[in-house]
Amino acid sequence: MPTLIRFLTVIAILVGLAYGAMFALVTFVEPNTGEMTVRIPPEKLNPDR
Repeated sequence: MPTLIRFLTVIAILVGLAYGAMFALVTFVEPNTGEMTVRIPPEKLNPDR
């Protein structure tokens, strides 16, 4: 039984670290927002012509 409790404790700590890392990313990282334009050549739009 002590081995199971030790295993569950290690798993709980790892899950807590992962959750903390995700929370830190959501809180501190701001995405770059902007408009993006991609030009597509007419040959790609109608390849059978």
